[in-house]
Amino acid sequence: MDLNVEDYIESLFADEAFRLPSDSKKPEDIEMKIPEWYDEKEYNKARRFYWDNCFQLTSSMLLGLVAVFAIPSILRVLISSRRSNSTYTAYRRYLSTLLHTVSWFEHDLTPGSKSWKSLLAVRARHIKAGLSANLKGQGIVSQRDLALTQFGFVGFSILKPEKFGLQKNENSDWEAYNHFWRVIGHAIGLEDRYNICRRNIQETREVCQILLRRVWTPCLENVPEYYEHMARVMLDGLWCINPTIHLDSMIYLTKYLSDVPGYVYTEADRLNLQDRIREQLKGKSEDIGVDTASLISKAPFDLPQNPPRLLYLHDYDLLETVPPYKKLPWAAKYKLGLKAAIAALYTSYLGRIYFNMHFRFSLFLMKYFPYMAFFRFGVIKSYVRIFVEDPIDNEEPKPNSYYQQPQPPLPLYKELLSLLW
Repeated sequence: MDLNVEDYIESLFADEAFRLPSDSKKPEDIEMKIPEWYDEKEYNKARRFYWDNCFQLTSSMLLGLVAVFAIPSILRVLISSRRSNSTYTAYRRYLSTLLHTVSWFEHDLTPGSKSWKSLLAVRARHIKAGLSANLKGQGIVSQRDLALTQFGFVGFSILKPEKFGLQKNENSDWEAYNHFWRVIGHAIGLEDRYNICRRNIQETREVCQILLRRVWTPCLENVPEYYEHMARVMLDGLWCINPTIHLDSMIYLTKYLSDVPGYVYTEADRLNLQDRIREQLKGKSEDIGVDTASLISKAPFDLPQNPPRLLYLHDYDLLETVPPYKKLPWAAKYKLGLKAAIAALYTSYLGRIYFNMHFRFSLFLMKYFPYMAFFRFGVIKSYVRIFVEDPIDNEEPKPNSYYQQPQPPLPLYKELLSLLW
């Protein structure tokens, strides 16, 4: 029986969802079946919808992945796996993730197809990662973890399509996209009662909005230890296939999309935040700081107890004086502006065609000629095969405080590429 939104949220936040593993079988024993409610027509419509919007839908997934690192239980498993703690292993791990995801849109979902084999491989890796983490006392890959990871793939795009230039799409397209990810969730072992993608796009949006407010906003305000390291090595690795990535701008944009107080980018955002600060001040002096904790919901699970962060009204008189934005290097500010311009251009027919063609060409290079990675990792090591297990590293993650210190400037070639792209 399908749960309504309130019952679904209650079920997802219950202890049972945290204790239930992603699978109860061994990797070699898993079976995958197409669910009874599968609609092939809707599924294939979603595949076409993806390719019609592939550049920005993929961009939203990348930002969602940056957000997923903020979930403490997921981060512990990722660190314990030792398959993405360094720039090189993160490059291989997350390029593999991207290629797996793209394969689901490229191929039919039929037994024996590449898409089918890919989903089985992903499911098996989740099982292995959970078993390994459990042996090390770092938890498991739970049903809740799978559901929150699913948000990383769909949450930002369906909640804030206008931030990606996707607002002109028909509701029926989003219904199909919702169905696609509901099927994918089922295929990788997510029980229907925990699947973020509900019966229709409206329910899914309601679920995602609640999760944004109750999970992602507090988690990205109080990030767990090693979040900065894991997010940055992932972005640094993927820079080799996408030089539009700037580490600081991507983390800023992720927090902005997650409604973390103080992270604003438009005049409307700035004015809205000032109104919220005034509301909390309740007539007191405008020089008093407002604790961000008063502006966000309490998370349904324990988060790190970080020092309070205060917001001062007049710090937000101008966009240029916004503290988190002010700290960004000029290249990061440039990339934020570039992404806003791309989103605006993407609403046009020609803009969408251009950027989609760019993504398709980039995808070809990722698979067959990842030339930028050659210079960092060597030719042979740069090629990623999605059915080959990712390598293990011995790098110890650096604490968040390390990345709060002044960092050395980017290499000249990266600075130049920032200007070009």
